[in-house]
Amino acid sequence: MRFYLIPLAALAIPLVANPYTQFMVNLMLVYVLVAVGFNLVLGNLGQLAFANTALFGIGAYTGAMLMVHAGWPFWAVIVPAGLAGAAAGFLASVTALRGIRVYYLAIVTLAFGELLRWSYIHGERATGGTDGLAVPRADFFGIALDSETARFYVFLLIVTVLVKLVSNLLRSKVGRAIVAIRDNELATASLAIPTGRYIVLAFSLSGFVVGIAGSLFAVVGGLGSLFGSVLGAVALTALPEFFRRFPGMYEMFFGGLLIVFLLVQPRGLSALAARWFPGLRDRYYRDR
Repeated sequence: MRFYLIPLAALAIPLVANPYTQFMVNLMLVYVLVAVGFNLVLGNLGQLAFANTALFGIGAYTGAMLMVHAGWPFWAVIVPAGLAGAAAGFLASVTALRGIRVYYLAIVTLAFGELLRWSYIHGERATGGTDGLAVPRADFFGIALDSETARFYVFLLIVTVLVKLVSNLLRSKVGRAIVAIRDNELATASLAIPTGRYIVLAFSLSGFVVGIAGSLFAVVGGLGSLFGSVLGAVALTALPEFFRRFPGMYEMFFGGLLIVFLLVQPRGLSALAARWFPGLRDRYYRDR
């Protein structure tokens, strides 16, 4: 039940936020899903990957193209965008079935991401090329998403459901196998667990979550930690806005912040939260 306290409290945000602040909050919700999806691979699986932006893009383009070219409503494109992201995640990681791991697999994902980026730019007829697509007015089961407030409540619902599903997944047999591969793949394989298949599954699940984030974008914290992903996404979306009044300072602040965290708090914001609120440790934070 404690999981739902933050989403319930967030319901009051439109009452105090102006339209621009509400837009930034909506953007934070999108990036929460991106961070959660990326964390599945980097934090829980322990595998470097550089195709996350491409998976985000394929979700956005899938949603936009279905709305523009096929006339689908927004609610109908969310799952297909996630499935497109999952398919891309599968293709980016399928070499893991042949024993490709760590840095070599990271290079494969980097190349795959660049291939998709090239496809977005040069597929003018479908994607609009560098000009992009003009997405029509969206609706969610009859609710017109013609204001930041309407988008906020729909985004909050989708993000809450997906984060809860990922949280449950990480506590399941599948989630435990993924974390076991991160900790010691050889020991995990000795238990007759097909590690290659679970690596591909983790990438596919990550692609599904990030793909849905991309479909939301079309309309509008610490490794191994679901809670840290949420904190990190919120912080990295809000900080540039704060530093907008101080040109050039954001890069200096962010670079210094990265160094400080790597030196004194390598496990990120989630470790601090788990220290201050012990109840969060077992549910949202996994130590290495």
